[in-house]
Amino acid sequence: MRTLLSHPVLFFLLLAIVVIAPINAAGALAAGLVLALFNLVPASIPVATWAKKTLAVAVVGLGFGIQLSAAAALGREYAVTLMSLVILTLLAAWWVTRWLKVDSKTGFLIASGTAICGGSAIAAVAPAIRARTDQIAVALGCVFILNALALLLFPWVGQLLNLEPELFGVWAALAIHDTSSVVGAAQAYHVDAVAPATTLKLARALLIVPVVLVSVWLFNTQAPSARATLSKVPSFIIWFVLAMVVANVVVTWWPQAGVVFDSLTSTARQLLVASLFFVGASLRVSLIRQAGLKPIFLATLLWVGVAAGSLAALLHTS
Repeated sequence: MRTLLSHPVLFFLLLAIVVIAPINAAGALAAGLVLALFNLVPASIPVATWAKKTLAVAVVGLGFGIQLSAAAALGREYAVTLMSLVILTLLAAWWVTRWLKVDSKTGFLIASGTAICGGSAIAAVAPAIRARTDQIAVALGCVFILNALALLLFPWVGQLLNLEPELFGVWAALAIHDTSSVVGAAQAYHVDAVAPATTLKLARALLIVPVVLVSVWLFNTQAPSARATLSKVPSFIIWFVLAMVVANVVVTWWPQAGVVFDSLTSTARQLLVASLFFVGASLRVSLIRQAGLKPIFLATLLWVGVAAGSLAALLHTS
């Protein structure tokens, strides 16, 4: 019976329903999680790989719907807040890691994922500090669990506090780990939250480069070359900026083209839903078991601290 339920045809049928039906980002993630937890994801489907690829294409597509001037203004307005938050997160993580007696490299990987951009930051920092496979797996497991929770909890908290869409988008960009959950939470909250969330989140991801260089110094490992360091930045950030520039230039000279870019943006939002379905389906119970209590506690403390601290700062300045 389980073999029948995990047939690829049924998997893709559910995917089609999730994408076509009026299901939000949180619902798509939940649907994928249910399949994963009941071991109904076909083994022949590389859901983790597909999650990364569909997310990258979706983010680039969202770039066609963002105004360049608004993105630049947003970056200038929150640049100090963003950098301060990253530095404070890394410092707090160093202290809490020692207090909980968590392995230093595991703690630093979790801190990097929390401060920058989840799995991408962990993948970038891991070779720089020569982390072992088990240390990487634990950090990824912790981040994955909290990403899923963030996508479900953040829109609820935003509604509870009656946050303006732009403010919620900024908060999500500052406090949620992975890009998929940031954009997904913003989309689940309000369509006007997507642009600030995506723009600021990708600006935050650029801080991978200095964090990789700092990690080399902290752990006294061999310094990577400039090209190797820059290659750690997700390439879809460059394509996102390019899409944003192209759309703004073309619409300036040919306003009728705005309809085309609106369609591309709408398609990207649906593709994001598919991406979150794949993210949920890629969960493995073994990740939760392998993570252990202390690393999860460390990751949770940092995440709650970042979420509460960034929200308090935003509410104070708004």
